[in-house]
Amino acid sequence: MQRRHFIRNAALLGGAFTVVNKNILPMLTDDPWKITMLTDHIGIFTEKGGTIAFLLTRDGIAVVDAQFPEQSQHLIDELKKRSEQPVKLLINTHHHADHTAGNISFKGITEHVLAHSNSKINQEKVAQQNNTTAQQLFPDEVFGTLWSQKFGPERITLHYFGAGHTNGDAIIHFEHANIVHMGDLVFNRRHPFVDRSAGASMQSWIEVLAQASAKFSKKTRFIFGHSGNGFDVTGTKDDLKRYSEYLEKVLDFVRTQIKQGKSKEEVLKITELPFETEWKGDGLQRPLQAA
Repeated sequence: MQRRHFIRNAALLGGAFTVVNKNILPMLTDDPWKITMLTDHIGIFTEKGGTIAFLLTRDGIAVVDAQFPEQSQHLIDELKKRSEQPVKLLINTHHHADHTAGNISFKGITEHVLAHSNSKINQEKVAQQNNTTAQQLFPDEVFGTLWSQKFGPERITLHYFGAGHTNGDAIIHFEHANIVHMGDLVFNRRHPFVDRSAGASMQSWIEVLAQASAKFSKKTRFIFGHSGNGFDVTGTKDDLKRYSEYLEKVLDFVRTQIKQGKSKEEVLKITELPFETEWKGDGLQRPLQAA
């Protein structure tokens, strides 16, 4: 009797493990990256680093930003599943490693790497400082204020409106789809990094966002470099306005603290902004430091 109970219980337990394993297996094999198609031909790739965008056409593929080497290889593998066309153009929104370290995966694959002239200077400078030049694929094409080219049925146009997150932030417009990649010119509900070492300016950043808002329409869909927990890396013109208002309020708040005689150290000890804002969580010292 005891032996029958043991055999029955062992079988039930084994069956339970089978059910559990079937439930766990998809979680264990899920890819760490995510691809979201915004149109039939334009999609975004998220994993680790700044949001990547890509355009698929019969004439080739264009990619915006590259995250890190491991992530960019994941992207390349996924693109091969979706298209037999070669990568014709890799665009960098700016020089930071979470957007350009993955450029190296495109070596020998893409025909050109394009960025703002200041972005290329910054990328080369940082690589020399860190002794990582051999691990980089630098832009071979640069632009000043405007670059535009037909790409299959789409037209890709790059704008430079001045210093913001850095002094080399490109805004990429897929004109026919009316989709704009803002790079790190928008941190959607996440406290931003303001790279003063690369010419960033919060006051100029506000003006850049104003120019972008004037340039693009209410129907434009925007892609952002980063977002806070619970918020998306895509959005609308209203999100640009709210982010600009956030930057203005941070600047005004720090100005008030300085007028009140607060030291830099005292300001940087602040852990929560005293005004109503959706920008919360870690990283507040980054904009406070810059302001």
